[in-house]
Amino acid sequence: MKSLSRCTLAPAALAFAALAVLVMPLAGQQAKPWESIPTPKLHDFKPQQPKRIQLKNGIILFLQEDHELPFVSGSILIPGGARDEDLAKTGLVELYGQAWRTSGTAKLNGDALDDLLEAKAAHIETEGGADSTSVGWDSLKGDADQVFGLALDLFLHPKFNPEKLQLAQQQLAAGIVRRNDDEGEIAQRESAKLVYGTNSPYTRQAELATISAVTIADLNAWHDRTIGGKLIVAVSGDFDPAAMEAKLRAAFEPLPTVKPAPARHDVFAGPKPGVSFINKEDVNQSHIEIVGLGTDRRNPDIPALAVMNEILGGGFASRLFQKVRTELGLAYAVGGGLGFAYDHPATFRVMAMTKSASTVDATKAALAEISGLTSRPFTEDELARAKDNILNSFLFRYDSREKVLSARVRLEYYGYPADYLETYKAGLEKVTVGDLNAVAKKYIHPDHLGVLVVGNGSEIKPGLDELKLGPVQNVDITIPQPGADGKKP
Repeated sequence: MKSLSRCTLAPAALAFAALAVLVMPLAGQQAKPWESIPTPKLHDFKPQQPKRIQLKNGIILFLQEDHELPFVSGSILIPGGARDEDLAKTGLVELYGQAWRTSGTAKLNGDALDDLLEAKAAHIETEGGADSTSVGWDSLKGDADQVFGLALDLFLHPKFNPEKLQLAQQQLAAGIVRRNDDEGEIAQRESAKLVYGTNSPYTRQAELATISAVTIADLNAWHDRTIGGKLIVAVSGDFDPAAMEAKLRAAFEPLPTVKPAPARHDVFAGPKPGVSFINKEDVNQSHIEIVGLGTDRRNPDIPALAVMNEILGGGFASRLFQKVRTELGLAYAVGGGLGFAYDHPATFRVMAMTKSASTVDATKAALAEISGLTSRPFTEDELARAKDNILNSFLFRYDSREKVLSARVRLEYYGYPADYLETYKAGLEKVTVGDLNAVAKKYIHPDHLGVLVVGNGSEIKPGLDELKLGPVQNVDITIPQPGADGKKP
């Protein structure tokens, strides 16, 4: 019986195997179903622009109707920020932004304001930034008038409370004493100093001594100094536009004529070529920053530079990712490119995170890919993929009226034309391989870059001298104490 079974099963098995051999090539020749899915063309980019109103005193209003949900939100953007504060009181604007809201007004202190807003699921916030400060609010439509009134009172009549200032100082001091905990934060902060300088308005940092020097008088003086600037008031949500315009006119037209902002004359030399090192003994990896001087958004080459950035370090298909991470396995994370800010040059920045032992190899590989932008021609495939990635993400970044309003306020603040987004998108679509090769040769200068490494010096073998970029400069990040007695504020 057993031999009979073997004789009868063998032909069946052979037949099945033969069928499988015949079928396998056919299956391999079949089109992959996902490749046949049609890809629709991107729809035209026509953002719903807000209504712009300029008052006689120079204040700008923006109204963006959106009746999808019964909410109303608004903001007042005020010129002047941390880059304008006194060096001896660095941190003032951050303290101001916090104590402004927590202090409240003469009519309603900050704690009472918290309770009222919480009961209405509404918010009013103040913030101090690098080049501006702001008041923002949001609420249900039915509470919009009351919440706007509270925000306006806070904007016009703050009553700074010494206890709230002291609390803000304590919280900022806690951040200062912990600022060297994370190697990534250290690397980004200190590499920016290589580009802009240690005491630049864009890199100087609050210290225990500078924040303890800030007084209530300083907060009042800052408030009086800044609210007379060119305010930009923006409101979005479910409201009647005529009624909202009348309400905003009544609130802001009585204010004095805006004072023009003084021209800035910042000068940035860029980094000195070479290697800087910060020793952090409690880590087993290195954070690498390769930095240089970037440009600003008024540069007509921005569309081509944006595409170049995408090809260099914009994602999984980028040259940096494919070479340094995928092929060589030298980095946990890698990416970057040439930055462009709105009113000053940003930085060129490429970062990589790697284990200590591969620090030198990862740095060399990243530098090679940067240099390759000028020696390895761009391809049509790279161009097409990069443009698709940018244009697709471009639409999603501005897919709501609120996002468009936020972008429009930003453009207004920095003096850009209202159609900047549309012209920028059109410029992206026109970028060619020739444009990429041209901007790479114009802006990529490997011999002008600085390298900063934050890592465990005892584990970085071979040492950073192997980069052969000159003597390694050690960077001191010790947190200075506010006085000879070492007491904290």
